[in-house]
Amino acid sequence: MTERPEIFVDGDACPVRDEVFRTAARLGLVTHVVSNGARGVRLPESPDIRRVIVEAGADAADDWIAEHIRPGDVCVTADIPLASRCLKAGARAVAPGGTVWNEDNIGQALAGREVSRHLREIGVETRGHGSFGAKQRSRFLQALDAEIQTSLRGAAPKPASWPDFFA
Repeated sequence: MTERPEIFVDGDACPVRDEVFRTAARLGLVTHVVSNGARGVRLPESPDIRRVIVEAGADAADDWIAEHIRPGDVCVTADIPLASRCLKAGARAVAPGGTVWNEDNIGQALAGREVSRHLREIGVETRGHGSFGAKQRSRFLQALDAEIQTSLRGAAPKPASWPDFFA
């Protein structure tokens, strides 16, 4: 990989935007914050931080990210189907809690998400995400930095080879 990786943030409900901005500034990386604009996300003044506002719609931000992300780029998202799409494009994906999505764990995560959705449909309460604090932020920063450093070294992940149930 000859180009520097870029960071894509699934921006509307991302609890680690500030951490992403600090990391991107330290490493001089372009960051795209993609949202539908409903929340008025504040961004630091920087030519390397780019606001992308998409049309309202359930998957509009996800679609924009999936269409623009390249091999070696890094996506920050809690959305498991979006993470899967990014992996298929040869990019990397990190959840705000510090989970690094990869070929070894994304299939199980997609299946678990589908089971939880089905349980909710039939009236079973499923657990929420829990609290988000310093421990999760620290884990996220470590994971983000590791994924970026791996991309900077040119080690692109293998594209995912599992079926996409959400395409």
